[in-house]
Amino acid sequence: MAPPTPLLAVRGSEGLYMVNGPPLFTENTAFQRESGKNSKVFAFSKDGSLFAWCNGEQVNIVNVTSHEVLRSFDQPKTVCLEFSPKSNVLVTWQPYTTSKDGGAGVPNLQLFDVNTGKFLKSFIQKKMQNWCPCWSDDESICARSVNNELHFFENNNFSTIANKLHLQKVTDFVISPGDQPTKVAVYVPGSKGAPSFVRLYQYPNFGGPQSALANKSFFKADKVTMLWNSKATAVLVIASTEVDKTGASYYGEQNLHYIATNGESAVVQLPKNGPIYDATWSPNSAEFCVVYGFMPAKATIFNLKCDPVFDFGTGPHNAAYYSPQGHILVLAGFGNLNGQLDVWDVKNYKLISKPQASDSTYFAWCPDGEHIVTATCSPRLRVGNGYKIWHYTGPVLYKYEVQQNAELWQVAWQPFLDGVFPAKAVTYAVPSKAPNDEPKAAQAYRPPALRNKPVTSSKLHEDEPPQNMRSKNGDKPLSKTALKNQRKHEAKKVAKQEARAEGSQEVTPASPVQNASQNAAPSITSGDPEVDKKIKNLKKKLKAIEQLKDQAATGKQLEKNQLEKIQKEAALLKELEELELGV
Repeated sequence: MAPPTPLLAVRGSEGLYMVNGPPLFTENTAFQRESGKNSKVFAFSKDGSLFAWCNGEQVNIVNVTSHEVLRSFDQPKTVCLEFSPKSNVLVTWQPYTTSKDGGAGVPNLQLFDVNTGKFLKSFIQKKMQNWCPCWSDDESICARSVNNELHFFENNNFSTIANKLHLQKVTDFVISPGDQPTKVAVYVPGSKGAPSFVRLYQYPNFGGPQSALANKSFFKADKVTMLWNSKATAVLVIASTEVDKTGASYYGEQNLHYIATNGESAVVQLPKNGPIYDATWSPNSAEFCVVYGFMPAKATIFNLKCDPVFDFGTGPHNAAYYSPQGHILVLAGFGNLNGQLDVWDVKNYKLISKPQASDSTYFAWCPDGEHIVTATCSPRLRVGNGYKIWHYTGPVLYKYEVQQNAELWQVAWQPFLDGVFPAKAVTYAVPSKAPNDEPKAAQAYRPPALRNKPVTSSKLHEDEPPQNMRSKNGDKPLSKTALKNQRKHEAKKVAKQEARAEGSQEVTPASPVQNASQNAAPSITSGDPEVDKKIKNLKKKLKAIEQLKDQAATGKQLEKNQLEKIQKEAALLKELEELELGV
């Protein structure tokens, strides 16, 4: 049976509609287009079978296959909505408002049963940040943060709080993916000299610090990002501060921590100083990729021991995206970078292509692991809005630009469950169906006097090449000490080569007298040690004078005593000649 064709949902000032994915790239006419600018938000269910959106009048849910409207809810002010993992519950959120007399406002977080259309529960959720409750994948547990506590509900029964986790000033939490037992990672910021910490718990064992599966405390953390791997065996924690007190970075200071459910923890050692732009797990849960360091940034894959496996070198990157099947990795540079995409085969660590998606504000893999969408969306960029669909080998297969004065707000692929699209063999060439009209890089200005001369490199930084960090004798990665020694050895090697090159360039023809004296030196001896010593000292002084003359020729300003030495050259030569003639 052929795999399905993923849809691409598009929302903008031209309306809300769906596009058939590759290889068709046509509008899906079975879905009735919502015209006008009132569509505020949309979302697919996790398996891609349902699609919900708010059109400014109500929230609708349709079956993606039949396009039949299943449910409608009277929630015209909805600006955020989300499905639970098994599509049993729809959550909507609208901005919180207080009553005119200053009293408490009405609950603004609503939960609805998708199957029956019944209203389940409402809560007050003032902040848009972390607005959505979190479910385990089987929906047996749902949790939300309320006033330094985590409230847990079981089996979508929101009338009773089944469990609580109370921690002083808990600000963030993440529920693990996958099957039971469900685990929870919680973050508590430090205060009054105490460190911040992240703890891993297994639900429902919340009996204090001793019951935690793992605990990691650290300073220098105003906020954290916690990332579970797909097997729920470990968490990556990016701890960041708003301000770097050393003044080294405008972006604050970041550190990367690794915490495993077996209690192990470590600080991931990054060879280059600077910000941590991105960290992402491979779908196989055995490796993770980190993009870090002052520009040009480095990108490195680490294993579960936090040892480097492969270093992609340096380049204009600030994001990393694994394909859903995990066989391809894209290193991208968006924002203030030029949109370069480095596409890598991570099995063979071979570069597949280097397309450029300039001015992109959004990137996403298609569930088939073959195609990519990049988009320029408003309000991040209000000009040149549109989207492109690429094959990972580089060609643009489809391109759409909105009309003049129109805007594109959101695009998203229809998701599918794991296994629907198996991984295919990596290829390196696909014919292009649309011209890739990326603007060519402008050449640097050259003054008229240099235009007919060879171009010399003027890079501020020399890019580091990719490097396999595994040992040559096997798959075991090199230890940190071995890597350090290897870098020292390579640095010494480079320094020696540079010294040799400089030495060969600085060799200048010596004066005839000096050459004659040097050539004659080994064969002439007076038999008198005192005379030999005088001849040796005179040659030494003449050699020093030659070096001073070379320095003066290059434009170096000499001291008064150095100039006096040069003036004595004729007298020294005469004295040397007399001594040698007397031998």
